[in-house]
Amino acid sequence: MTIQTGGKQILIHGLALVLAGLVLGFAPPLTPYPRLAVGAHIQFETNGLLFVVLGILVLRLPHFAGSGAVRAIVVSAWLTWFMASSEVANAWWGTNQLLPVAARQAGAAGGAPWQELVVKLCHVPAALSLILSFVLLIIGVARHREPEE
Repeated sequence: MTIQTGGKQILIHGLALVLAGLVLGFAPPLTPYPRLAVGAHIQFETNGLLFVVLGILVLRLPHFAGSGAVRAIVVSAWLTWFMASSEVANAWWGTNQLLPVAARQAGAAGGAPWQELVVKLCHVPAALSLILSFVLLIIGVARHREPEE
């Protein structure tokens, strides 16, 4: 994967996440836990914008982040789809172990053990991959030196 193709993929993921979040904005009244559905909507929007910005940075900012860093960001984008989608499911399930503050505000009593596990398995890898992506991108930007005139 080249930096150009990876950057374009990151940008497309970001735009698609924003679009999914916009469509999801109609769902809260249809769910048992509308506050959690609003949280999912916000998750899609903010992560979509994050990936739009990351895509633009990768495509336009001079850096030494290699194809491995770009690949990590693309993987983060895919994992973010799972994370945000688990929050949509959570608007029906009402799990409360991983996101207790949101669950308390929504009045969620907790989901079945398998539902709680799904939410955890979707959130933890996405969070870790996003942290890794940002570390690699920061290193790549910090290592870049402008050519001396």
